[in-house]
Amino acid sequence: MTAKKKVRKSSATRKKSAQTKNAIQRKLAKKKTAKKKPAKKKPAKKKPAKKKTLGGSKSRQSQSGRTSPAPTGSLGRPKVTGEEKLFLLFKQDYHARQVFSFLGVDTVKELEQYGPDQIIKLLSQPIRQAVQQIRSKLAENNRSLDGDKEFTLRFKERAKG
Repeated sequence: MTAKKKVRKSSATRKKSAQTKNAIQRKLAKKKTAKKKPAKKKPAKKKPAKKKTLGGSKSRQSQSGRTSPAPTGSLGRPKVTGEEKLFLLFKQDYHARQVFSFLGVDTVKELEQYGPDQIIKLLSQPIRQAVQQIRSKLAENNRSLDGDKEFTLRFKERAKG
């Protein structure tokens, strides 16, 4: 029976092999960093000369007659889909969820159909109606809100005629 002897490396040879491994790794790291070159900056594109128009207006005119600046640039790729549920997107915003409930919208796509001014107008309409009812009821009883006596006088004239 022959016994196989395990050859153990001495601690000195183990240290040398570890040092050479470290040296090789350092050289590889230097090569990797040396190969990277800074990106070349592309020259800026020259903008074409603007053509003069007869109207002289730099902004486009919307259907309502107001002028608004022409949309420029892209928003980029959307981070949420149009089918994203608004209650998930606005979990922490109670007031926003109340607006969505009032408008009767559930998804981002449905909400995008409204403009900011349109939302404000729709939300404020019930408040305006309530204030008008308050003014009328006070006028019936010969009372008025602060600085609103003219409304009461007009209301009484209409009631007489």
